[in-house]
Amino acid sequence: MTTSCKDFLNITPVDNLSGNNFWKSPQDVEQYTSGIYSIFREATMQQMFFPATGDLRCAPINRTSATNGYGRNYLSYLRGNNLKAILNQVDVDKSDYFGFKKLTQWGTFYKMIQNANILYYQVDNIDAGILTDTQKKQYKAEAVFLRNLAYFFLVRLYGDVSYYTEPFHSKAIGRTPMLDVLKNATADMEAHYKDLPWTYEDPSIVAVRAMRGAAITLMMHMNMWSAGFSAEKNVFYERTADLGKEVMEESGTAYQLLPLARTKEIFKGRTKEGLFEIVQNFNFGESFHLSSTFADYVLRAPNKVTLKSYIYYDNKFMEGMYPAGVSDNRKTTWFDQYINDTQGMMQILKFVNVFMEEGEDHNPDDNQVVFRYADPILLRAEALAELGRDTEAQTVVNAIRTRASAAPFTSVGDELKDDIWWERVRELIGEGHFYYDLVRTKKVINSKYTMAPMSVDAFNRGGWTWPIDASALANNPYMTLNTYWN
Repeated sequence: MTTSCKDFLNITPVDNLSGNNFWKSPQDVEQYTSGIYSIFREATMQQMFFPATGDLRCAPINRTSATNGYGRNYLSYLRGNNLKAILNQVDVDKSDYFGFKKLTQWGTFYKMIQNANILYYQVDNIDAGILTDTQKKQYKAEAVFLRNLAYFFLVRLYGDVSYYTEPFHSKAIGRTPMLDVLKNATADMEAHYKDLPWTYEDPSIVAVRAMRGAAITLMMHMNMWSAGFSAEKNVFYERTADLGKEVMEESGTAYQLLPLARTKEIFKGRTKEGLFEIVQNFNFGESFHLSSTFADYVLRAPNKVTLKSYIYYDNKFMEGMYPAGVSDNRKTTWFDQYINDTQGMMQILKFVNVFMEEGEDHNPDDNQVVFRYADPILLRAEALAELGRDTEAQTVVNAIRTRASAAPFTSVGDELKDDIWWERVRELIGEGHFYYDLVRTKKVINSKYTMAPMSVDAFNRGGWTWPIDASALANNPYMTLNTYWN
C-alpha cells in the first residue's frame, strides 16, 4: 500500500478526487491518503506555525539588531503572550507575511479531519477485491491517526473545539469540551493503532507516513495533556507510562537514538530516530514557507546570508539548560562558543543543514520533525516520575542523558520531576514543544521556567489559547470564540 517518496510529494489535491474518478483502484486510495498529508503540510508549513505556537510563545527570547526594520515586533509580542498586538499589527500593516491570521483560522485542520473521516468510511465501502483486509485495516488506522493528529493540534491551540467523525459532515455544531475531545480521540486511537506497522521497508517513507511509534507518541501526548487539565491525573500517567514501555520494548529495531554526531541526518529526516515528520525535498520541488522553520531564527552566516541570528535566549535560561560544570555533549554539538552571546552570534546548530543556495530565500532542506524517538522516552520518564516510580524514571531519562554523555540523574521526588522537565527543554528545543510543555504542566505561570510568566487569572480565563477568527461564527449559531481574546 506504500508509495515512493517522489510519488508521495507529487499528489493530486484531495478536492480533485471526487465522483467516479476515485475509489476504483489501490492507487486511488493511496493518492487520496497522500492528499491528507498535504493538507497537514498546508496547515502548518505555509506560515510561522511551529515557531510561533510552540517555540517562541512565553519563551525567554530576545531580539537582536538583525530584526530592526523588518517588522519583527511579533517576536517581543510572542514572548509576552501579546497575541492581540500581533494581530493588530497585521491589520495596521495590511500584510500578513508570517501567517498570523491563518493561525486564528482552524478551517485547514477541519479540512484534514473531514477528508480523514471520508477515507475511513470509503475504505469499508470500496469494491471487493481492490484492497485486502490487512490493507483496509492499515488505511483506516492511518485515517484515524491523521484525524486525531489534527484534533490534538486543535485542542492545544484553541482548547474546546468542534468534534465529529462522520464523513461528509455539514451540520452546524458547537464546541466540545477539550477533555472530552481528547477522551474520544484517545479511544479512537486505541482501537486502531496496532494496525499500523512499526516502520516501512521503503526508507523514503519512513517517518513521513504514519507508523505505530508515531501513533503511540500521539496517544502519550494526548494523555499527558489530559493529565495537565484533569483532577484525576494518575490514570493518564499510567497509560502514558505503559505506552512508553511499549514503544521502547516492543518495537524491535525500528527506532533508536542516533549518535549526536549524526544530528544532520536526524533533522534531514527519515532516520530510525524519526517517528513522524512533514516532508520537504527540493529535488521534487517541495519547500516550506521561509518563516515556518525554527532554523530561520537561530542561524547566521556562514550558515545563512544574514550576519546575525534573529534571536538569542536569556542567559539565566541558558544556565538552567546547561548548568556550569555539568558536562553535556549537546552543549558543544548543538551550540558553539557563542552560546551565551547577546549580540546576534548565538546559533542552534542542530538545524544547521546547508541551505539550497546562497541567500536565505530557502530554508534548510530538512523535514519538519513533529515527533522523534527522544520525545516518547522523555514523556515516559515524566509520567513515571509523576507516579512516584523514581527508579524507573531515572533509568528511562538516563537513556537520553547517556546519548549526550551527560551524568545520569540520581535525583528523586520533585527534584527529579524538575530535572526531567529541563531535559525535555534541552533535548527538544526548537522542535515545537516548549510552550505546550509549559502549559500542560502549568509552569507557564512560574517565573522559574519562563521569563514572561502568565498570570493565574489569565491562564484560567484561556490566555494560554490562541484567538479564534470570527469567521468560525458564520452560519453557526452554536459556535463561540475564545472570550479571553475577544
